[in-house]
Amino acid sequence: MNLSFRLPTDKKFWFTASLYVIAGLIIIFFMPRHERIELSYEKNRPWSNPQLLAPFDIPYYLAPEIKQERIDSIDRILIPVFDIDSSVKNNIFVMINGLDSVSTNQRNSLIKAIDEIYLAGVISSEDAQRFSETEMRQIRTSSSSAVEMSTEKMLTSRQAYEHLESLFSRPFPTLWRILQSKNFSSYLLPNIKENEVKTADLRNSLLTPIEAVQGIIQKGEEIINRGEMVTPQRYQILQDYENELIKREQQRGISKLNIIFGLILFAGAVMLTIYLFLQLYRPDVFNSYRHTICLLSIFVGFHAFAVFMSDLFVDGLYIVPFAIIPILLIVFYDTTVAMFFLIMEIVLCSLIAKLQFEFCFIQLSAGMTAIYSMRELSRRSQLLRTALYVFIAYVVTYAAAELIQIASLNTFSWKLIGFFAINVVLTSFAYILIFVVEKIFGFISVVTLVELSDINNPILRELSEECPGTFQHSMAVANLVTAAANRVNANVQLVRAGALYHDIGKTKNPAFFTENQHGVNPHNALSPTQSARVIINHVVDGLRMAEKAKLPKAIRDMIVQHHGTTTTRYFYNTYCNDHPGEDIDPTPFTYPGPNPQSKEASLLMMADVVEAASRSLTNHNSEAISALVNKLIDAQVAEGLHKNSPLSFRDITTIKEAFIKSLLTMYHVRIAYPDKK
Repeated sequence: MNLSFRLPTDKKFWFTASLYVIAGLIIIFFMPRHERIELSYEKNRPWSNPQLLAPFDIPYYLAPEIKQERIDSIDRILIPVFDIDSSVKNNIFVMINGLDSVSTNQRNSLIKAIDEIYLAGVISSEDAQRFSETEMRQIRTSSSSAVEMSTEKMLTSRQAYEHLESLFSRPFPTLWRILQSKNFSSYLLPNIKENEVKTADLRNSLLTPIEAVQGIIQKGEEIINRGEMVTPQRYQILQDYENELIKREQQRGISKLNIIFGLILFAGAVMLTIYLFLQLYRPDVFNSYRHTICLLSIFVGFHAFAVFMSDLFVDGLYIVPFAIIPILLIVFYDTTVAMFFLIMEIVLCSLIAKLQFEFCFIQLSAGMTAIYSMRELSRRSQLLRTALYVFIAYVVTYAAAELIQIASLNTFSWKLIGFFAINVVLTSFAYILIFVVEKIFGFISVVTLVELSDINNPILRELSEECPGTFQHSMAVANLVTAAANRVNANVQLVRAGALYHDIGKTKNPAFFTENQHGVNPHNALSPTQSARVIINHVVDGLRMAEKAKLPKAIRDMIVQHHGTTTTRYFYNTYCNDHPGEDIDPTPFTYPGPNPQSKEASLLMMADVVEAASRSLTNHNSEAISALVNKLIDAQVAEGLHKNSPLSFRDITTIKEAFIKSLLTMYHVRIAYPDKK
């Protein structure tokens, strides 16, 4: 048995694979690479992970909140250290003892009063204000005995002077005039000054136990269990645990490499999942480079925006309008693709979410609400309605998550509700993104098709005025294809718009087409070859008009494919009858094609010929219509006109049944109303 492995040689495979690799590398580039081990928890919320046991001894510190409370308490009760300067009082005494003509009794009274003042303490006006504001009642002296002094009787220099003035100015006016002449107030300096160094040393000695390790969680001891509240102190212990993990990983030197390797594996798994999903369930999308690039661009772009918002704001991840993803993908694909990419985006972004359960639950609920309310976008007002539903889903699921995890709404965050509101406003701008995607990737949305199907559109209005018969034919074809498209899973809005525009080229020469003629046939004056050229040119003219009006490519394709490579059989047969026995070249009588390449183009080709031929029937009963439909469509299939279309034989049978039913409804016999006698 040969087990040798060969790499694929298909260039398309390698190009597609390279797109997924590039997308994966972009995801890895934008993914935050924190060296610390990130655990999912928040302060004052329940621990949602399994029981956590200490894998090693973990020293832990006080939580910042508790630490700050104790620091504030120390600062409130801290008694600062002050130095007592005895030289101030001695200088005053020396000055007083040197006074002449002052009696001993007066000198002794003055010295005694000053001594009492300085024993109580003289302080600066700044210290007096500080003591008053902090209600400080005591200070500590810097002497070896560290005596505590009361601040209640301390005076400032000005207060000491005023106190002495009140004692001596009236009883001893002569003494007071002598003191004033000696500039007595300049001697009354503060004798108590704060020793900032010793106060700081004292404060630091009191803070040392707070800053130190508070304890050690032994190896194997429980750190926290599921459901327990992450209190500030437990939060600090978890932080210390993570920091210890970082130190140990850095010592081994493998932490950063492990994280990068993990990101590569994760991004690779995500890209492989998307690759396999599209290959198995949407091969049409998988095999299209445009669709692949579009889907991966939306996926990677939202991831990059989510990482940016998460880094910019706390809980900024909730500003990201993830509901836009399903809205965009429903418009251009289907609900299955929309739901899958929504789930994959949420899974990817959950790596940067703090609370994975809450994030996934909220975003998935909002996204599913958007999918349900946007099953078919046809009006801009639907986006506003969807945005409102998404906001309600955000608020309800957030409240549910709070009740599940905390069993109360005490921690209900109005800031998060504000983020949800911003999210919804951004979601309402999905209409702009739909337009951008259409222009960049050449897609066509339901909204655009609905707008194009408006018969007040300038091209359709011109068609109805210049070619009323052709316009009625186009409307009838549109009704036929709409009924059939619903039953074969074709794009109803696209095939209807294509039916309305498929014959717009006839406005260049309306009189040359039977449905617009009124008794005069201009073909009678032309040769069969000339007539065929005029008839065939309506396709070329229609394409030129569509390009000038910038109609989507899908509609332009239907204009050139609705006749495929068929011949203008009437003029070809006429020419053959006029030239019997000659080898006739059918090229001048053949439409340029190509043949239909899609379900919608095939439907249009069938409906076009069936509706036109049904007008020539003299009897519109069930047998006649069934025979006509089967004959015309079987002839097209036999000629191979639909071999490039994805229609199956079952689809063709279904289309026939839908056409027959619609034609019978269109040509049903009406009851004749009796005249009044």
